[in-house]
Amino acid sequence: MPTEVIMPKVDMDMAKGKIMSWHIAEGERVSKGEPLFDIETDKAAMEVEAPADGILHHTASEGMDIPIGTPCAWLYAEGEEVGEQPAPFAGQAGAGAAPEPKQVEADVPVEAELELVDAIAGEATDKVRATPRARSLASGAGLNIADLIGTGPRGRVQALDVETEIALRDTRPAPLASPLVFKAETGSLAVTRSKGGTGTPIVMIHGFASDATSWSPMETHLKHRPLIRIDLPGHGKSPKLRIDSFADLVREVRRAFDDLNLDAAHLVGHSLGGAVSIALADTRAKRLSSLTLIAPAGLGPDINGNALSGICRATRAESLGPWLRSLVANEDIVTDSYVRLAMAGREDTNLRAAQSRLADALFPDGVQAFDLRAALERIDTPTRIIWGKQDAIIPWKHALRAPGKMALHLFDGVGHMPQIECSAELGRILSSNL
Repeated sequence: MPTEVIMPKVDMDMAKGKIMSWHIAEGERVSKGEPLFDIETDKAAMEVEAPADGILHHTASEGMDIPIGTPCAWLYAEGEEVGEQPAPFAGQAGAGAAPEPKQVEADVPVEAELELVDAIAGEATDKVRATPRARSLASGAGLNIADLIGTGPRGRVQALDVETEIALRDTRPAPLASPLVFKAETGSLAVTRSKGGTGTPIVMIHGFASDATSWSPMETHLKHRPLIRIDLPGHGKSPKLRIDSFADLVREVRRAFDDLNLDAAHLVGHSLGGAVSIALADTRAKRLSSLTLIAPAGLGPDINGNALSGICRATRAESLGPWLRSLVANEDIVTDSYVRLAMAGREDTNLRAAQSRLADALFPDGVQAFDLRAALERIDTPTRIIWGKQDAIIPWKHALRAPGKMALHLFDGVGHMPQIECSAELGRILSSNL
């Protein structure tokens, strides 16, 4: 029998959780303890690990609200027959009514219920016992919950323990800042593919300090096509390669693109990924059916260097949030839970070191050190350039340097992330280009 992956309870008032993103694609193998998916509740966001070894099948769709105790997916053993999708997700996106969530006995003492919360949440945080409130305070203050001494039952870290540590920290002299030490890795860039779709595939390359998940809002409008996402070096699931120049960056992405062995593709790039896409189109024109550039770098020297360095330096959600909100025109889009999830993905100091080093190589002293205007002139592939007129990272007027043979789409009330801020409009533009 397959192993059920159950929506866990991570805070006392939690009745359901939202699937934010899957780390493992359907049909892929996963080992017990590996990160499986991210969930978000009204009070928290966390990563859930695989409860057993197996092959992932019948997953709930990203964005679905799942009641506590309800299966989100199933893990099948090697060779085990995978039948029709079990309820409640047959047909996906809630085609059938979900069963009632498993109930906890009504007369379970509060202390025992706290232990249940600790046990579930502890598996994702090295088994450190802490109340949800304590975890929230520690995360917001940039504290490692494992470094705190708990005064609660069985050594549980409580909110008061975190507040005491914050008060003590504020009275200590600040340590001298030390530069991040970068340790270069090796390997091939991470490539992920969507399920389903027919026809010529769409290859997507994200921007600096982002990853393949940034395409999710727009992908809803492109599901009729196969989607292929490439993570840049030092981003997402790609290795943290040593990149000393824009040419080095293009070389690595070109190798990943060539390894796809595609006869034809529609290429979409955002920001730094847009610059790389221009370079690819300049050298792989025969294999491209169309080119879509979203706020691409490389068309002028101006760039918001403070935002780039601020994102790279951020070590807690409070310092990361303002810089993430500078990426969009409507700051309400960047919620506190989104910031927490983004910071959780940036806790790896080597990732921050790799991106800081890359920013220094490509954008020294807060300017773009590479110029792709000549390459853009040479491109004969049908091309569209999309830009938000409230872009605070790269000036939208760089788009006016494109040759007249290219279509230009400018959006009012949109910043540097059109694929998130006006995903439906971009979906329609891309569909017409395809």
